[in-house]
Amino acid sequence: MPILAERVDAVIGVDTHTDTHSAALVSPVGTVLAEHTVPATPAGYTQLIGWAAEHAPGPRLVWALEGTRAHGVGLTRALLAVTAEVVQAPTPPTTRRRRGGKSDTLDAIAAARNVLADDKPPAQPRADGIRENLRTLLAARRHYTDTRTATVNLLKSLILTADETLRTILRGRTTTTQINHLLTHNLPDTDPIRTSLLIDLAHQIRALDQAITANLRQLRQLIHAWMPTLLDQPGIGPVSAATILLAWSHPGRIRSEAAFAALAGTSPIPTSSGRNQRMRLNHGGDRTLNAALHTIACNRRRYHQPTIDYTQRRTTEGKTPAATTRCIKRYLARQLYRHLQQHTNA
Repeated sequence: MPILAERVDAVIGVDTHTDTHSAALVSPVGTVLAEHTVPATPAGYTQLIGWAAEHAPGPRLVWALEGTRAHGVGLTRALLAVTAEVVQAPTPPTTRRRRGGKSDTLDAIAAARNVLADDKPPAQPRADGIRENLRTLLAARRHYTDTRTATVNLLKSLILTADETLRTILRGRTTTTQINHLLTHNLPDTDPIRTSLLIDLAHQIRALDQAITANLRQLRQLIHAWMPTLLDQPGIGPVSAATILLAWSHPGRIRSEAAFAALAGTSPIPTSSGRNQRMRLNHGGDRTLNAALHTIACNRRRYHQPTIDYTQRRTTEGKTPAATTRCIKRYLARQLYRHLQQHTNA
């Protein structure tokens, strides 16, 4: 595949913000041809598209946007609606970020030049549709679970410091039993303020439990609509499947299984020196995706016989548990990438 500079007439770099978008039209050799700033509104998107068509030296244009799933999501959707080619502007290395100064226009120019200078195919924006619905559901699920944990902690602390009558009734029970007791039994009126607050917290936890259950059901429905075969893989539940699909997004976004492994933080990193030849776990990449693969690996080590046999063999060979986990997660990244490429329905 030819590099980007050989197949375009110009690249339009865009620095996206909440209120405005700044764009720079850059030639294939990096020369700045024009600059423009528009409001971050539908009318501004239309104006920017017209400006690009008017000032571009030819019809072959590529838009390099920062924040295609954040401040630039509206412009991304407007460009895709007119079949424009849109790519994600790569993040420059930290050491080069501010050497030439900082402004919205300079950032737009840097976005275009970074795309031209990159020797790898530029990344495509992540997909809309089902993927965006999954992202929304996962974000809500994290909020529900974090809020539930904080609410349960507060409930436990109030029980811990309650008077002996309440402590005797509620302590020593599971959280679920405590909540059921608070919602179905009359408590002694020795501390009415604390009792009222405990009942209110129990109602909140019950409502959060219901929201988490409904959220899981919605996740499962969307995954069945997109790629039902993913849930048939050993150790993969709806939350892990949704996390994997969010990171992968669509065919063509990630160029190879090695790139997917790097994104997941499962590509091995050499830490050899002299006679010691070894690899270590990768602490980079998408940590949410890495955590999902770790969960799948743990599930398979408990219930999936081939993984159990593999773990035992590696242990016999002298591998540490961390090294064995790294190998399993790297294998999972390879297997899942191939599965995603072959079985997508969206």
